[in-house]
Amino acid sequence: MMNPVIGLDVAKGESQVQAFLDKKQRYKKSFKVAHTLEGLNSLLGFIREVEEVSGERPPIILESTGHYHTPIV
Repeated sequence: MMNPVIGLDVAKGESQVQAFLDKKQRYKKSFKVAHTLEGLNSLLGFIREVEEVSGERPPIILESTGHYHTPIV
């Protein structure tokens, strides 16, 4: 059983994304997504990919600064 999780370091206009399939088991390299419709759509695709690979819906952890997390939520 895996314990997938996706972490987002949220900043103004973009977020840095890193996924883990289990403790200390990174999934792919971290990447940035813009807080635009296109960027958030690609983030959704990545979330679904992690879900498919792990067989579980990953919780998403946000480290936000101020109100910048609003477009993501």
